[in-house]
Amino acid sequence: MKAINVGLCGVGTVGGGTATVLKRNGEEIARRAGRPIVVKMAANRDLARARELVGENVTLTDNAMDVVNNPDIDIVVELIGGTTIAKDLVLAAIENGKHVVTANKKLIAEYGNEIFAKAQEKGVMVAFEAAVAGGIPVIKALREGLTANKIEWVAGIINGTSNFILTEMRDKGSAFADVLAEAQRLGYAEADPTFDIEGHDAAHKLTIMSAIAFGIPVQFDKAYLEGISKLEAADIKYAAELGYRIKLLGMTRRRPNGIELRVSPTLIPASRLIANVDGVMNSVLVKGDAVGATMYYGPGAGAEPTASSVIADLVDITRLHTADPEHRVPHLAFQPTAMANLPILPISEVETCYYLRLSVKDLPGVLANVTAILAEGQISVDAMLQKPAASANDAAEIVIVTHTAIEKNVNAAIAKIELLPSTNGKVVKLRLEHLNG
Repeated sequence: MKAINVGLCGVGTVGGGTATVLKRNGEEIARRAGRPIVVKMAANRDLARARELVGENVTLTDNAMDVVNNPDIDIVVELIGGTTIAKDLVLAAIENGKHVVTANKKLIAEYGNEIFAKAQEKGVMVAFEAAVAGGIPVIKALREGLTANKIEWVAGIINGTSNFILTEMRDKGSAFADVLAEAQRLGYAEADPTFDIEGHDAAHKLTIMSAIAFGIPVQFDKAYLEGISKLEAADIKYAAELGYRIKLLGMTRRRPNGIELRVSPTLIPASRLIANVDGVMNSVLVKGDAVGATMYYGPGAGAEPTASSVIADLVDITRLHTADPEHRVPHLAFQPTAMANLPILPISEVETCYYLRLSVKDLPGVLANVTAILAEGQISVDAMLQKPAASANDAAEIVIVTHTAIEKNVNAAIAKIELLPSTNGKVVKLRLEHLNG
């Protein structure tokens, strides 16, 4: 059968990996897709580097619009990143009646609604498996494999840089700044790591998974973000003493009054498999009402792992290339006319458990005052650590783990605790998820 012609926009790490895997496994891929899939054209600023990666039989250009406007190209693969040029390219490709594959989580999380509506209008497909968790096929699992389920929640360790930093802080007892410098030296963290360590990258991915899990529009602007840059080694140590590990966790949960959508450093019981996902690896845990908890684990980045997801999307589109649009899997799992209008809950309405660390003067009655304030706020204590002062001039520390409480009640209690004469400075607050299957 006639080959499907692919145009690559961006021949960097993932683009080069895509070209390499397509060449190496072309015959195997064709057997699965029903026809060959070949890179016909590629756009890149550095043409010499692109030639090294894609080989001699690919037409090269330094203008990505040449790819989008080429009538011989069936599928445009957008691997440029960002939301300026990439958005224009994707919308132009759709306007030209071309299918699109992208690894761009920022683009889908922020402009997915507009892109999917345009694709629906034009009868083309937009596939984005590689936008979430690199080589882990979690989008397909959520959109197709778990379609019988009412999804209750999705939890993910979906940023390798932050997970590497937290793993090193736990294993070595090092401060955040020292481990970040090491991550930058090893190439795991960018020179400006803000996008990773402050939760933006994870929130983009979580926004996409939440939309598919619950059949809601993508709403990145309503996600709550809290990064790991202020996390202290003491809290990782105390969490371990209590039987927990701290991860930068993306959490989205269905509630009676809406959807939770949040990324923050979170305590997870050390006995949970997902708590033992270390280094730069990613993992997603999904709870469905029929299947229970299912877990997906693997490399969240890298040339060939991410290319694996890009090519899986190419195969899917190739198989459905001639199918009527109404017979294809909807972009966000649910039919476009059946999307839910569930609100994203503000962080003040979140219900979870909490870890609180207080620095206090070592005086009689301090603990009684603290627990009385918690009780007033309908916050019950699950576990506690008391660290006495090393000397008469030092502060003692109290670590409290609560049962489930509403965040606004916890914040109100913390404000009162910080006003106590016996409290030194601010109370450290972290969220805690048991992730029971």
